[in-house]
Amino acid sequence: MKNNKHTGSAGEQHAVDFLTRSGYEVLERNWRFRHWEVDIIASRNGKLHFVEVKTRTSHRFGHPEESITMEKMRHLRNAAEEYQYRHPEWKYIQFDVLAITFQDNILKEVFLIEDVYF
Repeated sequence: MKNNKHTGSAGEQHAVDFLTRSGYEVLERNWRFRHWEVDIIASRNGKLHFVEVKTRTSHRFGHPEESITMEKMRHLRNAAEEYQYRHPEWKYIQFDVLAITFQDNILKEVFLIEDVYF
């Protein structure tokens, strides 16, 4: 991968593809509210999913999901509250993490952690 931004963009595209193949409908990508951002907002089975995507090119510094901080999850929750306020038809929400690892520019691993609590 060329740089962190390219790695992140490639990871998010693979995340969208993975979620679509898994029966999710992707509603938003990189949805912003103030200075907070949700990587992917998707729906499946009547539930709204706020998905944080983390991508790495190796496990040298740990798995992608290990880099998510409590502050990041708090920001995700704040953005989700605003999205739900704007879209009150969604009564059920869930927070998920999608960890993606590339090795030598080849997709190596996709790991979905569903219903994350923080």
